[in-house]
Amino acid sequence: MTDADEALAAEAELVARSRRGDSAAFEELVRIHGRTLFARLYLETGDAHRAEDLAQEAMLSAWRSIGQLQDPRRFRPWLLSVARSVLLDAARRESRKKRETSRGREQGEAMLRLTDDHPDPSESAAAHDERQQALAALRSLPEEYRIPLTLRYLAGADYQAIGRELALTNGSLRGLLSRGMAMLRERMGRKM
Repeated sequence: MTDADEALAAEAELVARSRRGDSAAFEELVRIHGRTLFARLYLETGDAHRAEDLAQEAMLSAWRSIGQLQDPRRFRPWLLSVARSVLLDAARRESRKKRETSRGREQGEAMLRLTDDHPDPSESAAAHDERQQALAALRSLPEEYRIPLTLRYLAGADYQAIGRELALTNGSLRGLLSRGMAMLRERMGRKM
């Protein structure tokens, strides 16, 4: 049995225990997959705080509906689909809320601008644009490069955690990261 097979079997056991109400087993699943979940949501939102909130909401939703997971060996894809649903629901809620409170928010934002200690708007806009360009370039990469780069540089995972999560050897992971960074630099160079 390979390390990847052992990891899948151990994960399937954690899922089975979670389905029986074992919160400690589910916490272990959260520990294993939390960074991947955050990284995926950050790629979608471009906002670390929002990604954290959505990841927590997705984990809570997953805990509540873990009994619906048919194949315990497919926890990660199932969790990512739960997160996608949470993201879409949040976008719908925000859209509704924007329509309902746009006038009140404009007034509140005007007041905040009067007392804001943040950098001036042009600096904030430039930093935001650069971040969005980098995220767009990252999103354009093939998944085999995008996921390891996201885990390493956005979620802060170490090589061992990424290798375990993606069932990659250290050498394979380093190769993917190196080639992915080269592709990212190339794409960022084209956009500048």
